[in-house]
Amino acid sequence: MMYRDLPCLPYFSSVVKNVASPNIEVKKLVYIYLLHHAESEPDLALLSINTIQKSLTDQNPQVRAMALRTMSGIRVPVISQIVSLAIKRGCGDMSPHVRKAAALAIPKCYRLDPNTLPQLLECVSTLLGDKQYFVVGPAVSAFLEICPDRYDLIHKHFRSLVKKLVDMEEWSQIVTMRLLLNYSRKGFPLRTAKVTRTVKRGFYEDEEDQTEENGEAVRVLDADLELFLKACKPLLQSRNGAVIVSAARCFLYLGTPEYLESAVGPLVALLRSPPDMQYVALYDIVAVSLTIPASFTRYLSHFLIRSTDSAVIWRLKLEILTIIFPHCGLHGKGLILNELEHFSHSADFELVRESVRAIGRCAQTDSKTSAKCFQILLKQVTGSQDHLVSEALTVIRHLIQQNPLLHKGTIITLAKSLDATVSPEARATIIWLVGEYASVDPENNIAADVLRILAKGFVDESETAKQQIVLLAAKVYLHFLQSKHEAQGDEQESSEVHKEAISSPETNSSPITALYNYILLLTRYDTSYDLRDRARMYKSLLSVPSSTQLASLLLLAPKPVPHQPSPSESRRGLLLGSSSLVIGPVEAGFKGLPGYEDLPDWVEEGEEPDPALREEHVKPEYGEKKVASASARLDETLREQGREAQAKPGKAKTLDDWLAEEEEITEEEVTETEEEEEGDDDDSEVEYEEIEVSTDEESDDERAERQQLV
Repeated sequence: MMYRDLPCLPYFSSVVKNVASPNIEVKKLVYIYLLHHAESEPDLALLSINTIQKSLTDQNPQVRAMALRTMSGIRVPVISQIVSLAIKRGCGDMSPHVRKAAALAIPKCYRLDPNTLPQLLECVSTLLGDKQYFVVGPAVSAFLEICPDRYDLIHKHFRSLVKKLVDMEEWSQIVTMRLLLNYSRKGFPLRTAKVTRTVKRGFYEDEEDQTEENGEAVRVLDADLELFLKACKPLLQSRNGAVIVSAARCFLYLGTPEYLESAVGPLVALLRSPPDMQYVALYDIVAVSLTIPASFTRYLSHFLIRSTDSAVIWRLKLEILTIIFPHCGLHGKGLILNELEHFSHSADFELVRESVRAIGRCAQTDSKTSAKCFQILLKQVTGSQDHLVSEALTVIRHLIQQNPLLHKGTIITLAKSLDATVSPEARATIIWLVGEYASVDPENNIAADVLRILAKGFVDESETAKQQIVLLAAKVYLHFLQSKHEAQGDEQESSEVHKEAISSPETNSSPITALYNYILLLTRYDTSYDLRDRARMYKSLLSVPSSTQLASLLLLAPKPVPHQPSPSESRRGLLLGSSSLVIGPVEAGFKGLPGYEDLPDWVEEGEEPDPALREEHVKPEYGEKKVASASARLDETLREQGREAQAKPGKAKTLDDWLAEEEEITEEEVTETEEEEEGDDDDSEVEYEEIEVSTDEESDDERAERQQLV
């Protein structure tokens, strides 16, 4: 009835009466009922406490463990002291199952009454040193919940926890590695040492070598820390992905790059998991690849996109490909670029956009292949897909801004493709590039010609394209005024020159001035408020000679070079394997999700705890046995058998010597057998004589007795 969601509370008193039943199956059902309904009827639930306490002394350990589990699960604050006493008794129980139940009951008792913390700390300290590994796991979980900052309780149990780590169950391994990770950051300082190399200065062997120190610093691991890292290595072969991620987290935040490289293969193997686990594993792989990208190059084929991958999966795979791209060989780089070029022609708009952006990131990170990436992007400009062309031009603009002098011909090529370009964003990008880098090559400046062509169809352009056309007209006119100023060559009369240049009939009758005024006239009657305001501002800047310098600072100022970082750069500070890493800092917040705890900082040098606190105190055995060597035992055996003389080393014996020894041995055996036979005959004769003597003695006695009777 209870599992069918039927009302069972009216039967509370009747069910609780069966708590003293000797049948263990009935007890289990009653305990389950109590756990569900004790909060609703706390007074009636207290009636069963005495019976449950009696079950704590039952001979069956299963009954004792079940009683302790039930008592700690009854959420009635009145019995908190009784529960703490039951936990203390359970910690000293002979059965490990009861001790495990006591460890699981500690967090429940603490949540029921936090004032019981002093008693519970003693129980936790006792259970952390338990010899059974399946008792230590729940004890570690209880420690992390009630007193996660009491690292002084871990000192003497550190090495035993490390030794039991391999034998624990999977979820106990996760919490234990989490505890030891935090403890290691607080217990072992971050030590580094400079690399030294030996240089042979002299030609002769008797000359001493000299050592030189390089500037490179290498991590130096503490002995106990290295013991913990070595214990984590076998866990990389676990069937549970969470255990593998936890081990990789320990290597990432504690170990050297060599340890972290050993976790790369198991992390990549998680991609064979179901899609939900694969999604989480990819975020962890991205976080590790930001630290050691070169280690993932040999697993390049695992990150190629499949047709069955969802959007979140192929986005992360594209990001990993761009991260490891600079560290791949020529074959790997060609494979990645071919893959990205193929998916840039996909029917999925999101996949096309991400593929083109990935090509741009590859070109930014590797200058050797930037030319090939540029050629791939230029092919996309002539395509028929508007979204592909606009994304490709955006990436091209970012690449041109990095080195404008190298791409002078590219700007001319893009200007020629304006007639075939339909996308408003693409046309606006090309117009901006023409106006921005018109002064790079003054001899081949095509900005004025492009403006003349665009002025014909100004009315039919989109608003974004119109804004760039007005900006292009202002830049072209400003370059025209500056060229007039340079032609005069008189810096002192610059203001007068500008006045003459603006007011003279030669300037007003020039084609550039007429073209500029024509664009302003068209903009004056446009329906866009933003466009009219922009045109009015440019006109006011360029109409007054004293504002020409301000206009050059505003319009011709160098633009910052854009850089497209990896999308996961914002997640770099989040803890590996956490939910905040998967959700992201935008959704999870700056400090992560509620309950997220960052790693503690490394302890300062000289403030770490004494290593002697981590030494295990082992009781000495009584009557230590003296261990003898094998040779001593062999000599003793030979001495007992009386063959010590034969065992002494001597010269190598020939075949004749061996045959002579065998003949002597056979003769000795024959003589011994004859002597034994003679000895047997003598013994038989003696026995026969004794028998005869005894018979004679008996006959004489009988005769004497007869005479007395007579």
